[in-house]
Amino acid sequence: MKLVIFSICKDEAATIGELLDRIPKKIKGISKIETLVISDGSTDNTVKIAKKHGATKVIEGLKQKRLAYRFTQAIEASLEMGADFAVNIDGDLQFMPEDIPTILNPVLRDGYDFAAADRFTDVKTGKRRRPKDMPGGKYWANRLGAWIVGQLAGESFQDVTCGFRAYSKKAMIALNINSTYTYTQESFQVLAVKKMSIASVPIKVKYYKGRNSRVVRSFWQFLFGSALNILRAFRDYAPFRFFGTLGTLSFVPGVLLSLFFIWHWVSTGTVRPYATLGFIGLYLATAGLLTWTLGLVADMFDRMLNNQEKILEEIKKDRFKN
Repeated sequence: MKLVIFSICKDEAATIGELLDRIPKKIKGISKIETLVISDGSTDNTVKIAKKHGATKVIEGLKQKRLAYRFTQAIEASLEMGADFAVNIDGDLQFMPEDIPTILNPVLRDGYDFAAADRFTDVKTGKRRRPKDMPGGKYWANRLGAWIVGQLAGESFQDVTCGFRAYSKKAMIALNINSTYTYTQESFQVLAVKKMSIASVPIKVKYYKGRNSRVVRSFWQFLFGSALNILRAFRDYAPFRFFGTLGTLSFVPGVLLSLFFIWHWVSTGTVRPYATLGFIGLYLATAGLLTWTLGLVADMFDRMLNNQEKILEEIKKDRFKN
């Protein structure tokens, strides 16, 4: 069984060497461990240091193309390297390389398809808490994102944006990310929709005061970009629910306004002073019906998407035979 451990880096020359040195050389149940470093437009010596510290494969991305693109590239490269399992870990040493066997364990030994680090559950007590030195805004945004993704996917997730995860080959083949910004939330939704088993693993994380993310330029960019990705994935993988919800939000107020208008007209014999409400109600109810119709059409396309996903997975299985 081969494990490929990959790290997507942006200017991590100060830490990537130590990360590679600390990666376990042996893991029970794994016969071969290889490492992959992908530079997302680094302008320092990340690539040079990664090669010096023995990375099995280094991909030098000359321009920054964001996490989603590099993640897809990393999964593709891992499969090309013959990976039966893969672990991705951030290059800044927020997560300890010594915890790689811990994050891998549910996939390697317990039969899960995908395992993600849970930064918000204390390893010792099992209680929910904000990690030390993690900004409050980022903490609550992550909590909200995890709740939303869980609701949309019909499951309960603790942490959907961390960069420390383990994948089976089945999960890697199934992942087809369409986002151009980040892969983190969408991967949860994709794997949940495909009925794969997902494990959350409480893991220690270290936040450094004053350090800014080199991948996420701003908190608000991260927040709105993540929200947009969640909605897009919801639209693509659960279109009937997506358009059904939007249609209901329009149809119900429209019907209520229309009924009030009709009641007033029947009771008084005049449409004044509520004629405008009548038009608004009719508009909203019609918009709701049209949105539901769009949902039915999108649901039919979703069946086609499911078939295309299955075909793509079969092509990948044939392409990446060990």
